[in-house]
Amino acid sequence: MTQATDILRVKPASHLRVVGLVSAAHLVSHYYILILAPLLPFVRADLGVSYTEIGVALAVFNIVTAALQAPAGFLVDRIGARIPLIGGLLLGAGAFLVVGLTDSYWMLVAMFAIAGIGNAVYHPADYALLSHHVPAERIGPAFSFHTFAGMAGSALAPPTLLMMQSVWGWRGAFVGASILGFAVAAVLMAIREHGEGRAAPRAKSDGDAAGWQILLTPAILLNLVFFVLLAIISGGVYNYSVVALGALYATPVTTANAALTAFLVFSAIGVLAGGLLVTRTARHGMVAALGLFALALLTALVGEVELGSFLLIGVMTAAGFFSGVIMPSRDMIVRAITPPGSFGKVFGFVTTGFNIGGIIAPLIFGALMDHGSPRLVFLGVAACSLIAIVTVATRPRRR
Repeated sequence: MTQATDILRVKPASHLRVVGLVSAAHLVSHYYILILAPLLPFVRADLGVSYTEIGVALAVFNIVTAALQAPAGFLVDRIGARIPLIGGLLLGAGAFLVVGLTDSYWMLVAMFAIAGIGNAVYHPADYALLSHHVPAERIGPAFSFHTFAGMAGSALAPPTLLMMQSVWGWRGAFVGASILGFAVAAVLMAIREHGEGRAAPRAKSDGDAAGWQILLTPAILLNLVFFVLLAIISGGVYNYSVVALGALYATPVTTANAALTAFLVFSAIGVLAGGLLVTRTARHGMVAALGLFALALLTALVGEVELGSFLLIGVMTAAGFFSGVIMPSRDMIVRAITPPGSFGKVFGFVTTGFNIGGIIAPLIFGALMDHGSPRLVFLGVAACSLIAIVTVATRPRRR
């Protein structure tokens, strides 16, 4: 089956426009994922609810996304990626607009569920558009720029949301954030290539049953496990490294946060470097394995040796760089084992691993901290990195 999308035949080099539009949508998706975190104290105080009750909204968002991401991939493969992507942007923006205009905790929860539906669309639609429209020799850098844009959205969210909150309050911040999604959706609706009139021809679908058979093949299931492990790794470092360093070595919060910031910044730089690397080799599994081994070694070093401020930041910087280098190879590995016409469903399915890992990671690392084992936070990240090597080194190839 030929991959069907509603962004139609593109002219030479116009794939750059597609990359730009898809990356803008990915930036919005990551921005919306973090929308509540910096505003949480203000929302909680104003609505008079507990942290647990606020956590329900976040849990609903992630559960809905996890449940609908694979079905969204089937939809993308069946009707095309452009309309679902626009719909996802509008659902998220509309939901957060309603949050900003209402004064109800239960409306907040309901709107985060709606936003979860919109969030389920991004990965299958983005990867389907990129895989269909970007020439094979350019797909690695396109994947890396797409990932980098998502990281940029995560980085932009806290300062811009807090700035809007200081001027308009937390509701104004939600309204302001909704404008971003509406704007990108409007651009996607407005931009069309000259000469477009009809959608690209679409082959008959193999049916949902055959689609699920594809998803349950060993190669794709291994990639799902790979994505789960990557989510656990990032969850451990992002959410628990600061408190673990404080408990383990009495590292000052400022130093631990500087180390985490260095990890995050160089992760983004590593993504761009990884995008260049995948154009120079087809051995994406080896690149991912080497990056994971370096990440395991460096995080284990942090857990076993008190390095001091300067060396700690240096080691976390290197670990972040290698964690970023992995990502374009990660996407190329998935693309390599995806049958033609199945980009939406396969990427939608394997990226569900992010949500699964996001649920598992707090249970693992939170329990380790509660039981007084901060060293195991870093060793656990290292162990997951080594297990992830197995998933990329033993993956069967698509026939």
